[in-house]
Amino acid sequence: MIRQAIARALADIEGFEVVGQASTAQEALELMARVTPDVLLMDIGMPGMDGLRATEAIRLDFPSVIVLILTVHDREDYFFRALQAGASGYVLKGADLDELVEAIQIVAGGSIYVAPSLMPKLVADYVRLSQSDGAKSVGSNDLSAREQEVLRLIAEGHTTKEIAETLIISPHTVRRHQDHIMNKLNLHSKAELILFAVRRGILDKSS
Repeated sequence: MIRQAIARALADIEGFEVVGQASTAQEALELMARVTPDVLLMDIGMPGMDGLRATEAIRLDFPSVIVLILTVHDREDYFFRALQAGASGYVLKGADLDELVEAIQIVAGGSIYVAPSLMPKLVADYVRLSQSDGAKSVGSNDLSAREQEVLRLIAEGHTTKEIAETLIISPHTVRRHQDHIMNKLNLHSKAELILFAVRRGILDKSS
């Protein structure tokens, strides 16, 4: 219902054309083979493949398509993961139509759009990390091999249970590694961990 309402609202705006809709990531991937939009609005929480993985796949196969995330997740860690997946913007579902239209126009023009409510958190995290002596003096090379694995998996958005299953260790051991990582890097939140990983290229698939 929400998707259909958004589609009807955008279709009534001059200069906009809605060329397709999909209810799942898999449907979106199949639709892309027939229709190539300028901008794709992508949710995160969907049945089957989530929107972040779908964004990665679409950006890989259709690099000209701009992806704008539209989600209920008002969290900076999701924002960083969306950027890493290749999204060009992040809008919350609580936004009004004018904001959504502005976001689409901004990303279509080649810029990045960030939901205004996220900006104070992002700036605070960036400033704190930039000013942190630990973040300046300690790098990912100062972490053990296992700690680097755990950091990468955390930054990719895996849960403690998923990390434990991947590395064949207990959830308690995962949490202990996370505590050691945050102490070594002088970081205090998962969002800061993700920002550190992005800045150091830990999430870069070519590194």
